[in-house]
Amino acid sequence: MVKEYRHGAYVEEVGSSLAAPKTNETGLHVVFGTAPVNMTENPEKAVNQLIMANTFEEAVEKLGYSADFEKYTLCQAMDAYFRLFAVGPVVFCNVLDPAKHKKENGEKEYQVVNRQVLLEEKGVIRSSLKVRTAENTDLVPEEDYIVSYDGEGNLTITLFSAGKGAGTTSLMVISESVAPEMVTETNIIGGVDVDTGKETGMELVRRVYPKCGRFPGYIMAPGWSHKKAVAAVMAAKCREINGVFRCECLIDLDTEAARRYTDCGKVKEENGLLSETMIVLYPMVLAGGKKYYYSAVYGAMTAQTDADNDSVPSVSPSNRLLNVDGAVLADGTEIWLDQPEANMLNGQGIVTVLNSGGVRSWGNNTAAYPYVTETKERWINCRRAFSWWGNTFIVTCSEKVDSPANYRLIESIVDAENIRGNSYVQQGKFAGVRMEYHGQDNTLEELLEGKIEVKQYLAPFTPAEYILNTLSFDPALLENSLGGSN
Repeated sequence: MVKEYRHGAYVEEVGSSLAAPKTNETGLHVVFGTAPVNMTENPEKAVNQLIMANTFEEAVEKLGYSADFEKYTLCQAMDAYFRLFAVGPVVFCNVLDPAKHKKENGEKEYQVVNRQVLLEEKGVIRSSLKVRTAENTDLVPEEDYIVSYDGEGNLTITLFSAGKGAGTTSLMVISESVAPEMVTETNIIGGVDVDTGKETGMELVRRVYPKCGRFPGYIMAPGWSHKKAVAAVMAAKCREINGVFRCECLIDLDTEAARRYTDCGKVKEENGLLSETMIVLYPMVLAGGKKYYYSAVYGAMTAQTDADNDSVPSVSPSNRLLNVDGAVLADGTEIWLDQPEANMLNGQGIVTVLNSGGVRSWGNNTAAYPYVTETKERWINCRRAFSWWGNTFIVTCSEKVDSPANYRLIESIVDAENIRGNSYVQQGKFAGVRMEYHGQDNTLEELLEGKIEVKQYLAPFTPAEYILNTLSFDPALLENSLGGSN
């Protein structure tokens, strides 16, 4: 018999008795996917590049924006971080290449209305435009007309009143459009070109710290992470980033394979989602009539939670408002889990959604649970706290590397970490932190090799996941209320 997994506030009743019975400067969130870069001034500069944005406007300027989240998966992350939660920065990596992922639209005739033509094709690449008048006069961009995109990604041609197209009633237009449907898992996963050495896709995780000066905190790929091969690469990329850093990744469970919550455990196992670096999420969410992969919204919510905690990722991101309207499957079917159903998913190492005083995240376990129960590998906030602490130690201690290996150096390392740890303990962010140096751990041979070893002990608070209140009937209270003792 499977033991019931409890998460939430509970009560129990016992029989009556006369005796009285006796709860974001953290790592960068790096998002891989597709964006309508054809809308930007220089699309080629937005392909397989790490682009950090602090605002929605900055992200749109560098990557373009479309409300078609299925085709342009990075846009849902833009929406979630900058609109739903107003938090940043975020690093985006677009793999949609207009030079490769494109289709021809052919030549079409459009009527000119108020010197403007709105093209019916989506995702038009401005550099591909060839425009001529009905009188067969070729028009030159910036001399005879300009182009612009609206909020839906539609391209408009506006004729200059003094250009060669002035007075014409129709235009003949040849164009090409980006084809996001041509992007595959292989593009997201990426790799290294053996001839040029150019890195693409998730291979660029290793470039986050060198380029941005901050280590990764989450790796995400909403719209792609539910695919088995992508999820496996994401988990692998979380370890030994640049040889030293580590982080976690957000994995969406495939809602087409897991249409019912009872299917989730099987799908999770079949896809090998069992790593402590993974946070598995189910299902999708809905906000303002738009569907988001849960990872996009969960990542934004976590970023806000961390920011509210002085950018220390020690607080659990469970039971937090998601700023959404509900939960859905990929086909739009609404999902409303009750607490026992949501708890069953938690017991399988899956974070879900629960409507309790608002639509909230629900779940504290990494994907390694229930097979791994070690505290720092099981609890999401503990795993994240350990990764973050180790990463920050590497960054802050790096300036001491190559200093003379004397006792003064050792003392400065230990004292700095203990001062930092005591500060967080006093703020209630950690239960305890201490660093020690032991001479017996540092042999003469190791010292001659330039190695110094210290030991650090870290204790983030575990989440108060299960709060039990045992209720019983006390006859004495009834007697006192009715004046029986008199």
